[in-house]
Amino acid sequence: MTFRMTTDQQEIRDQILRICAQFDDDYWLDRDRNGGFPHDLHRAMADGGWLGIAMPEAVGGAGLGITEATIMMQAIAESGAGASGASAIHMNIFGLNPVVKFGTDEQRARMLSPLIAGDEKACFGVTEPTTGLDTTKLKTMAVRQGDRYVVHGQKVWISTAQVAHKMLLLARTTRLEDVTNPTEGLSLFYTDLNRNFVDVREIEKMGRKAVDSNEVFIDGLPIPAEDLIGEEGKGFRQILHGLNPERILVAGECIGIARNALTRAAQYANERVVFDRPIGQNQGVQHPLAQAWARVESANLMVMHAAALYDSGEPCGIEANAAKLLAADAAVEATEAAQITFGGFGYAKEYHVERLVREALLFRIVPVTPQMLLSFIAEKALGLPKSY
Repeated sequence: MTFRMTTDQQEIRDQILRICAQFDDDYWLDRDRNGGFPHDLHRAMADGGWLGIAMPEAVGGAGLGITEATIMMQAIAESGAGASGASAIHMNIFGLNPVVKFGTDEQRARMLSPLIAGDEKACFGVTEPTTGLDTTKLKTMAVRQGDRYVVHGQKVWISTAQVAHKMLLLARTTRLEDVTNPTEGLSLFYTDLNRNFVDVREIEKMGRKAVDSNEVFIDGLPIPAEDLIGEEGKGFRQILHGLNPERILVAGECIGIARNALTRAAQYANERVVFDRPIGQNQGVQHPLAQAWARVESANLMVMHAAALYDSGEPCGIEANAAKLLAADAAVEATEAAQITFGGFGYAKEYHVERLVREALLFRIVPVTPQMLLSFIAEKALGLPKSY
């Protein structure tokens, strides 16, 4: 058993880092200050053929696994792009997995090919303001009217909706009170984000300003029946096929952010001289960084283990959730240790670690909180009673 990258995987990492080297610290500092989706990074990734890394070859993808996709996303974050760069790309990797799994051949060709080519961008419309992670209680309704559905409802924390052409939307097609199982009656659509019927309002937030987060208000959005993915009423089960890859990919991005922060801190500690010696010679500086490094690399083993399980078709829910939990915590610790290494300069934007601190904190919370991860692990790995 080995956790070393293969030659091909190392080449993926190297190629991604070469692309990301076009976008330096000043680029990301500007995005962090002023916002603006990194369209040129998105285009560079598309032109390199990377947006479909885990998509089927039949629709223009590379047909590789979540392991390779995680290596790619980790490299983007580690390059200094952090969550701003990674979040601009990762919807392509996991978001349309339900279309891959449950779509028709016609739908896969029509929906996936433009996304892989970089000609379209998509957002992921699931979360609602009154339900949070209690997905079965979604209130957005899609009512069948002839050869189309008409949708009314509200979504929140919808990333990239300012720039997206399409939306993967989960909505009720049967009211909750009319189903015997609350997981039934939810349907999944991939359709045009028609702004004549959808009002998108950006949410000001703590970090990752380059990638917008939004409230979305849907008022009579017409969706052609051919945009329904799979069977009506089975959308909840379909959406689950994107959750484990999402956790694994986000965990990989956390590792990338943490590694970049530790690299910056080690370089600074070697160069900064106080009391006639580099501060990195002091154990009070060394030990927090070394401890953080050990935890980051340990978490990465779980990330890659979860990815390997997913790619081999084995159950990986416990490992994927544990990977996200461990990697997010490790990233928060590493970025904080890096910031403290810089002393007062760690609070200055020009040294970039304060941006990484803010972005690591984001991934501790999303796409699922540590409390929910722990509850899942307690139930599924330890056999304890379900607590929610």
